[in-house]
Order: sequence, then structure tokens, then C-alpha cells
Amino acid sequence: MIERAARDPAVDLDRMERLFAMRERMVAREAETAFQAAMTAAQAEMPQVLRDAENSHTKSAYARLETIAKAVTPIYTRHGFALSFGTDASPVEGHYRLTCEVTHAAGHRRTVHADLPSDTAGAKGGANKTAVQGFGSTMSYGRRYLTLLIFNVALTNEDNDGNDYGDPPCIGAQQVEQIEALVRETGANLAKFLGIFRVETVAAIPVGRYGEAMSILRERQQARGGAR
Repeated sequence: MIERAARDPAVDLDRMERLFAMRERMVAREAETAFQAAMTAAQAEMPQVLRDAENSHTKSAYARLETIAKAVTPIYTRHGFALSFGTDASPVEGHYRLTCEVTHAAGHRRTVHADLPSDTAGAKGGANKTAVQGFGSTMSYGRRYLTLLIFNVALTNEDNDGNDYGDPPCIGAQQVEQIEALVRETGANLAKFLGIFRVETVAAIPVGRYGEAMSILRERQQARGGAR
């Protein structure tokens, strides 16, 4: 319609501008719809992430940034998402504002933020870090929790207060089927694959490492496809 209007000398500039604005709104809605659909699909695949580290000051467990990234990055990138972290001025005194721009391959983007206190004091209020160390610690904390919030990722042992964790929960029947199907499809050495996770069966893979397991097998799947 825009193309036809552009060829018509009788069409005035105001009408053309309205047509272009309408087209931009349509494209934006389509991009937002694709964003929402991809987010739903990505969240459906997200595993629980095991709290694999302990805060020496509070004696509470938490999931390290690299643990979260290993579990969820292969999933959200496969669905077309990218995260870009930055900082901005916080209106709250003594706080840093951490921002995260969530972009999708279809063109839609969403920005979220969190205002975080500087992490320079221990549990009893005494200084335990320099200002630079506190900034780094605050940013690491913020990146962990913004990532978890954006993709609605749960941490395992959430209510245990870091006291007694026992064995981490294992993947469910559907996840077992997905992994076994990919093992067969890619011709992976099952014993070697299980050795990565130090388990004897697929069903014994910890739920917090499901994303890692799928990423390994999908990389092999893509490599085999390229080899053909």
C-alpha cells in the first residue's frame, strides 16, 4: 500500500507520513509479539539452578554468576535473546543502578533495572571491601539476580538457609527423554557424556545442570549437521 501511494503523485506528504507511522506501529507490534512468544518458550526450558557457593560472612548459599550463565545462556540465546548490562545514576543515596537491556532478534527490546546498595560492609556492618571491590561485588550480585528475574529462573534449595542441602534434585522424566533422544540422534558416547556430570544414568543428572547437558548435545548436533 505504501509502495502504491509513493507512486501516486496525487498523494500528499501528510498522508505518506501517516502511512509510514502506521507501518512502523505494525512492525513494532509484530516484534513485541515475537518477543513475548520467545520469552514464553525460553522460560519453559529454564532449569532450576543449584546454589553452589557459600557467602563466608552470612553463611548462606547462592548460585555463582558463572553457574547461572552456564545453565541459562545457551537457552535464551537459542531463542534469540541477548542481555546487555550497564549502569545509570540511582535516585537512592548510596546505591548503584544496574540496568539490563533485553533484546530479541525480531527487533523488540525491554530495559529493566535494579537499585542496589554498595556491598562494602559485612553482616555486622563493618567495612570488608574497598570501594572498587564493593562496586564489583554489587555488579556481580545484580547481574545474577536480574538474569534470574528476567527469565523467571528458580534456585534449588531456596528455603534451606544454607544449612543442609543434601543431594541436588535430578531432572524429570521429560528432560530425560529429551537428553536420551539427542544422545541417540548425535551418536554421542553415553558413558563419556555421563562422566561429565559424574553420574551413572541420564536420570541422575542434577536439574541445575540440565541446560549445560542440552547445550553440549545441541553443539554436537549442529557440528554433525555442518559436517554433512
